[in-house]
Amino acid sequence: MPVLYAYKNCDTCRKASKWLQQHDISHETKAIRDTPPTLEELKIALKSQNGDLRKLFNTSGVDYRQLGMKDKLPGLSEDEALTLLSQNGNLVKRPLLLADDFVLIGFNESAWTTAFA
Repeated sequence: MPVLYAYKNCDTCRKASKWLQQHDISHETKAIRDTPPTLEELKIALKSQNGDLRKLFNTSGVDYRQLGMKDKLPGLSEDEALTLLSQNGNLVKRPLLLADDFVLIGFNESAWTTAFA
């Protein structure tokens, strides 16, 4: 069953959740701030993004800016970056949907439609 990591006050997350409901797609929703993705889930997500760590980060988020991640991220190892994401759900790009055979980051209706086709 797909797992949707979302934040309740995020408009994009609400759109993604509504889209899943409208298409009768069973899924589990996890609060990304309370229960960030695990290291294993983040490794799967990273692989889906061809190893581009930046695509996993919520670069427009307050935590990203406050922690100076724009300057720090290039110097982090993959393990360091993934550990940071697994410990701070605010840093993770959302919504994040993990399915058995694909990962979706952010909400783009046409991409989601194609993935679930």
